Amino acid sequence: MSRSEGLLLRPQGRSTWRVLGIVALGFALGALLTKLSVIFLPEGPFLEFFTTSVAATFGPLSVDLLVIALTVGPLTLNVNLFSIAGVLLVGYIARLWL
Repeated sequence: MSRSEGLLLRPQGRSTWRVLGIVALGFALGALLTKLSVIFLPEGPFLEFFTTSVAATFGPLSVDLLVIALTVGPLTLNVNLFSIAGVLLVGYIARLWL
C-alpha cells in the first residue's frame, strides 16, 4: 500500500460512539465542576465568568404511532467554560489511555 492510499483510510479507534462518549462524559464532568464551583467559590467575577452558560433548547419532540404516543422534551444543552474544559480533559485522558 502506498502512502497516498493510506491517507484515504479511516483512522483506527476513532469511532463515532467513542467521540460521542467522550463528549457526553466531558459535559457531565463540566456540569460537576460547575456545581462544585457554585458551592465552594465566593461570589465574584471569576465565578460569574466561568459559570455563565449559553443554552440551546430542542423540542418538545412528539411521536404518534397510533398505538403509542411519546413526547420527549424540551431538551436543553447548557454550555459554559467548565463544560468545554471537561470535554477537553476527558478527550486528553482518552487519548493518553487509548
